[in-house]
Amino acid sequence: MSLPPPTAAAGLTVLFVDNHLLVVDKPAGLLTQSAEPGDDNLLDRGRAWVKGEFDKPGQVFLGLVHRLDRNVSGVVLFARTSKAASRLSDAFRTRAIDKTYLAVVAGVAPRFGALEHPLLEQDRGVVVDPRGKVARLTFRRLAATGGASLLEITLLTGRKHQIRAQLAVAGHPLVGDPRYGGRSPLIARPALHASRLAFEHPVRREPLTFAAPLPADLAALIADLGLRWPGV
Repeated sequence: MSLPPPTAAAGLTVLFVDNHLLVVDKPAGLLTQSAEPGDDNLLDRGRAWVKGEFDKPGQVFLGLVHRLDRNVSGVVLFARTSKAASRLSDAFRTRAIDKTYLAVVAGVAPRFGALEHPLLEQDRGVVVDPRGKVARLTFRRLAATGGASLLEITLLTGRKHQIRAQLAVAGHPLVGDPRYGGRSPLIARPALHASRLAFEHPVRREPLTFAAPLPADLAALIADLGLRWPGV
């Protein structure tokens, strides 16, 4: 399937749109969905973009089928029809959607790894607790220096703060993560980017893959740390 080039308008970078899907590149610092009335958020920006792009009257339907944390950048998928929303929600629930992230972490991580922990949400964040829900991910190291590593992470479950919490427990917290590691003078947020999303089109059943380019702050961090990687 031939994909159109990304477009940017009304504070939204659109990677793909058709009658059933809207795929966008979320900037760090923006909520996926509003927490309080009046919050700027990706969902409302998406609705405004669809309404303007297609001259839609009245309220625009846009289904939220997954989320990224406020300070995480990268690919976000919305459904433009209720049929697509239902099928995509099922696909996320059954792990039929491949989610890949890039992260810069403290220390030299193993070349390959798999993490599994029971994670429990608490007021102060997510902790490992036998009462929690199982969280799984795998990773491979793309580059390393003496003090940091660049990881490609495949998320196998979808728990809150999963990547941040699991890597911290493993001794490799995200650079710039004040909750699970520590702040960094090199980046003002956790160094985490949802780089790729691959799934089957909910109606046409075609395989689709979408990638979001590295944002400027993460690219600068990788360069500052000397993490040599062909993808940068």
